[in-house]
Parts: sequence; C-alpha cells; structure tokens
Amino acid sequence: MLTEHAPAKINLALHLRRRRPDGYHDLESIFAFTDFGDTLHAAPADTLSLAISGPNAGAVGPEADNLVLRAGRALAAAAGVVPGAAVTLEKRIPVAAGLGGGSADAAAALRLLNRLWGLDWPLDRLAALAEPLGADVPVCVYSQTRFGAGKGEALSQWPHDPAGTPVLLVNPRVAVATGPVFAGWDQRDLGPIDPAMPLDRLRNDMTAAAIALQPVIADVLVALERAGEAGLVRMSGSGATCLALYPDLAARDRAAAALSGSGWWLCPTHII
Repeated sequence: MLTEHAPAKINLALHLRRRRPDGYHDLESIFAFTDFGDTLHAAPADTLSLAISGPNAGAVGPEADNLVLRAGRALAAAAGVVPGAAVTLEKRIPVAAGLGGGSADAAAALRLLNRLWGLDWPLDRLAALAEPLGADVPVCVYSQTRFGAGKGEALSQWPHDPAGTPVLLVNPRVAVATGPVFAGWDQRDLGPIDPAMPLDRLRNDMTAAAIALQPVIADVLVALERAGEAGLVRMSGSGATCLALYPDLAARDRAAAALSGSGWWLCPTHII
C-alpha cells in the first residue's frame, strides 16, 4: 500500500483578464498549498477502482466520474500499462469550496500511480498529462507555490516563498460552483499581478460575483478582519472558503478561537 498527500490549494491572488473564445478565462494567480488536504492510498489490483471515505465523502459526485479515476485512466493510456490499482480517497477538503479538492486529488492520483506502476515519470511530464483534466490540476501536481497564467496552466516560479506561513481557512458551509461565479464577473480587467506589490494590494476578482451568489462570504471576510492580526484576508478561488495569513501560530490560533462559535468550518493550517 502506497500513500500520497493531496494538499488543498489556495489562491493568494486571482486576477481575471479576459474571456477566451474557448470559453475559459485568461487569468493570473498566485497558487499556494497547505499542510491540510486529502489522502490517497493505492495497492496493486487487476482493475482500477476507487473507494471514498472521510468527513466529506458524501459530497463527492459519482465515483465513475471522479477525477481520480480519470487521472488513472489517462496515465495508464499514456504509459501503455494496464490500469490496475485499488485506490482509497480520504476526503477532508470541502467540495466546491475554492480549495481545488478535485484537482488536488487527481494530481495526487497521478503521483501515486506513477510510483505504484513503476513509471518514474518526472513531475513536468505528469503536469503536461494533467492539463486536460482541469485548469488547476497541473499546478496541483507540483503542490508548491507557483504563479499561473493562461487558464492557470502556464506556470512559473513565484519570487516570494510563503512556506511556513500560518493560515486559517474558513468556509461558511455553503458550496459555490465555479461556473456561475465566472459568469457573474463584471468583465473588467483591473490589471495584472505585479510581483513587486505586497499581497494585500492584489485581489481576487471573483469575490464580488461569489458574494452575489452567497452573501455569507462577505460575513466571513468581515469576521476574519475583525478577529485581527491577519496580514492578509481574502477569498480563495471561486469561494466560498476564505483565508487569512498570520505572522505566527499563536495569532492564527487566537483568530480561530474568536470564530469558534460561528458554526463555520475552520481549519488552522500552514503553507507548505
């Protein structure tokens, strides 16, 4: 039995630039990853199968359409091997939450099955294979802080390393589908991400559209600001999860304690 961690993805900034003819949006984002995430296990088997457990297993869609199985089939076809593995997914990341859970799981499946099947493909090759699976899957293959452009698949190094930064993730227990949030964007290009600018001067351009669909997101952002001590408060991805970055663990934990009576999902973690 082999095991692979699937770190949750967060967006430290997300600038929308234009809608493309293919229906996607050109965007720029600073992707980062947290110590919190899902876990995948795999053992040799004659066929490819998936079992799902964990606190958010019930929110996952039909297993036949799961990105983990699609990733496994894609890797087997590209490598010319029989797709055999018994995969178990421990689902902790909330679904439709702006944390890239499905993408993280697909990427982890690629890394895991790459080892199980003895392929020894480098991450760059896995990331290229991952692109048709979803815009966030390539960056999740690396699970390291990256700057993303295009649909999010054009990746490069980010000059500032936030590894170790304490993070508090807060979700008001509502799901937000990405498509309607993109559709609600006001189509205003407010400019690119400038690496010379501090994070709190950058944006998540999906925030207003997400709040229009789920106004409670605004309550989460206000509560995190009022809790104090955060160097950055921002919605992640298309929501509804919001994040706050802190100078130390004690400050993060004080904020978590201040929000403990909210009834929201809270996750104290850190950037890896």
